[in-house]
Amino acid sequence: MSLWYERIVRPRLFAADPEDAHERTMAQLARWRFGGPLVEAVLTRDDDRLAVTLGPLRFRNPVGLAAGLDKHGEAPHAWPWLGFGFYELGTVTPRPQPGNPRPRLFRLVDDEGIINRFGFNGPGADAVARHLARAPERRADVPRGLNVGKNKDTPPESAAADHRACIERLRPFADYLVINVSSPNTPGLRLLQQPAFIRALVADAVDAARGVPVFVKIAPDWETPDALAETVGAIVEGGAFGIVATNTTLGRDGLRTAIDEAGGLSGRPLTQRALEVTRTLRRLVGPDLPLIGVGGILDADDAAERLVAGADVVQIYSGLIYRGPTLPCALNRGLPEALTRRGFESVEGLRASRRAPSAHSAGAGAAGSRTA
Repeated sequence: MSLWYERIVRPRLFAADPEDAHERTMAQLARWRFGGPLVEAVLTRDDDRLAVTLGPLRFRNPVGLAAGLDKHGEAPHAWPWLGFGFYELGTVTPRPQPGNPRPRLFRLVDDEGIINRFGFNGPGADAVARHLARAPERRADVPRGLNVGKNKDTPPESAAADHRACIERLRPFADYLVINVSSPNTPGLRLLQQPAFIRALVADAVDAARGVPVFVKIAPDWETPDALAETVGAIVEGGAFGIVATNTTLGRDGLRTAIDEAGGLSGRPLTQRALEVTRTLRRLVGPDLPLIGVGGILDADDAAERLVAGADVVQIYSGLIYRGPTLPCALNRGLPEALTRRGFESVEGLRASRRAPSAHSAGAGAAGSRTA
C-alpha cells in the first residue's frame, strides 16, 4: 500500500462519513483536468504480458474499475490516468431515483470490507448521457463499460423495457454494456436471474445493443449449483457476450466487525466466494465465453488467482478504498511475477491454456495456495 495514502489520505477519508467521502472524491476527480497524462505515464505499466483481447475489446492490461464508484459517469477521463485497462460506469437507471435512505454505506475496517445499500441512486440515463457527451472522447485502448438496471418501481415483467431504454440512450458512449440483475439492494431484482426471466432479458438487451457486447452481472449467492447452472445456461442461450462475476454478497460469514446493517458486502470478505463462483462459471461455459472477475481483489495474488480460476480480466472497487489509487499500478506491476509463479508467462498464455487440459491443471494446482 502506498505510504502517503495509508498515513495521510486514508485517515482523513475514514474520519468522514463514508458517502460524504465518496462524493468529495468523485467531485475532485470530475474537476481533474491537468497533469493526468503525466500521472498515467507513472502509473501505467506497458507490458505485452498483460494485454488481453476479447473479441472487439482490446485491453492494455486486465485491471478494470468496477461499476458502483463512478455511478453517474462524472469522471470517465480520470480512470485511464490511474492506470486502469478498462472501466465500468453505473449502474444507470432509465429515470432518476434517490435510492435508499442514508446512511447506506458502511466501512468494515478490520475486515477490509464495505456494506452498501445504495439502491441504484442516480440522475437517470439522460443525465449520464449528457455527462458523457461533454467528456473527452473515450479512448480506444481503454474500453468503457456502461452498467444498466431497472428502476425500483418497475415490475419484473417490465425490466426489459427499462434495460432497452438505458441501452438505447447510452449505447453511443459504450464499448460494452452490462445488465445488472444481481444487486441485493433493489427489492426483487435478483428474481430476474431466474431462467424464466433472464433468457428473454438478455436477448432483448442484445437486440437493443446493436452489436455492442452485452455482459450480465450475476450474484455470488446461489442456493444450489444447479440453480447457478440453469441461470448461466439461459444467459448463454440469450446471446450474452460474457458474464461479470460477481456482485456483492448478502452473506456475513467470518466477519470480525460487529455490524448489523442490511446491504451487499464487498471487499476482502467476498474474495473466496467470488473466486469459487468464477471457477464454477468457467467449468460451465467452457474456455471461450468472456468472464470479468470482481469481488475482493486487493493485491496481485488475488488478481492472479481470479485469472487462473477462469476470469479473463478483473475489476476492483473496495480495494481502492483500502489500498488507494495506486492499486491498479500495484496489481499490474505484480501480476507478471504472480502469473509466472503459477506457471503462466502472460494473461493470453493463461487463457490459451484453458484449451490444453494438462497445462491448465498444472496452473490451477499452483493457484490453490495463496502467496505473499
